[in-house]
Amino acid sequence: MVTKTVFKQIRGFVIAWLAITALVCMATFLAVYFTYNPQELDLASSNPLPLDQPEAAEPDAALVVMPSPTSAAPAQGLADEPEPADGPSGTPMPTRFPVDVMRYQVGIQVEHSPDFNYENQDNYFRSVSADLGLRWIKQQVRWNSMESAPGEIDWSVLDFVMSSAQRFDVKLLLSVVTAPDWAREPGVELGREGPPADPQTFADFVAQIVKRYPGRIHAIEVWNEQNIDREWSSRHGLNAAKYVELLRATYEIVKALDPGIILISGALAPTGINDGVSATDDNVYLQQLIDAGVLDSADCIGAHHNGYNIGPDHRYDQISDDAEAVFRGPFDNPHPSWSFRSTLEGYANTIRLAGRTTKLCVTEFGWASAEGLGGARPGFEFALDNSLAEQAEWIAKALSNMEEWGFVWLAFIWNFNYGPQAGYDISNDNVPYSLIGPGFKFRPAFDAIRDWQHDYLARAGQ
Repeated sequence: MVTKTVFKQIRGFVIAWLAITALVCMATFLAVYFTYNPQELDLASSNPLPLDQPEAAEPDAALVVMPSPTSAAPAQGLADEPEPADGPSGTPMPTRFPVDVMRYQVGIQVEHSPDFNYENQDNYFRSVSADLGLRWIKQQVRWNSMESAPGEIDWSVLDFVMSSAQRFDVKLLLSVVTAPDWAREPGVELGREGPPADPQTFADFVAQIVKRYPGRIHAIEVWNEQNIDREWSSRHGLNAAKYVELLRATYEIVKALDPGIILISGALAPTGINDGVSATDDNVYLQQLIDAGVLDSADCIGAHHNGYNIGPDHRYDQISDDAEAVFRGPFDNPHPSWSFRSTLEGYANTIRLAGRTTKLCVTEFGWASAEGLGGARPGFEFALDNSLAEQAEWIAKALSNMEEWGFVWLAFIWNFNYGPQAGYDISNDNVPYSLIGPGFKFRPAFDAIRDWQHDYLARAGQ
């Protein structure tokens, strides 16, 4: 009898305790709900202010607190990715990092407006995003122009670019090149483009960029065409192992700050020259890179090709002679470097033979046409052989080929607007590649790229 009485008392106590706990939890929830309005919260990591607004003074670099990859992810999500499927519990899955979105994607290089004209800049970015339908833009970052003395960084150009990129929701590839004189190796000829004496100074500069724009940089290319001395003037010569030291230092520091950024090795210049002084053959240099460990310090292997005056389907040893061609290189001196297809297939095969599946990022490709320009500069006579119709056809076909081949991850067309930016001066070798022709009229390649991208997104269900 005593036992039953005690049991009833304990049961009553437990029921009362549970009821009181439930009431306290409900009261707490209602207090929080009516006190805070979620719409008033502004999370800087996912909703940064436009860069053309006044900014607060930056904290000391040593005190910068980086957002976690999770907080940066919404700003890095690809605009053309479908909403992620819900997880098992019905909650939305987090947006994937750029480095995790392995499907084929296309972008284009845009030259920023040199006079900081926001209207012109926005028109360029709007046209790429809304008219062409491309979701990636490439920008070159010249270290020597930004950091004239150690720690004195001029952010004006990048702030300008980032502002437009954010407004039009495009993803950015930054190609970072060229050490300033103060960082160069002792004894080198200053004024020529080349690497720093200490790879860590380059890595630290790139880290400052990532810290300033958290979650807003989606890929970084470390240098450019380092297999030619025009881009890599060093007392060590064209040294693949030295380049990998630079890449490794940059890879480690960037991944520690934001593991979602795609790190791309500097794209090589296709060249039939292999004297080890002015140039190292790109296929030879790629093998040297692999031997030095490049595949352990890059998410993607960079590649370039400017197409010359043959289409993207032709391998270098399967080209029919064109008796009317002004530029005779591909016909009189067969070599893989002339061929878009042979170059990219050669790189992919070399990587496979190393036992890896690392994809290529083609950070510049295109075909030049001098039609409507009145000539071409010496050395670029192949632009005289290509009509505007061929330029359009070959770029679109190259896009399809790279999609079909399956070993290309990112492909960036060269270029969008260098024609008007250079005043259509034919002495500038970038002009005949421009999608914008004289009179600020779009060339036929513009329509071809737009139509290709539209069809691609439709096939991909975007």
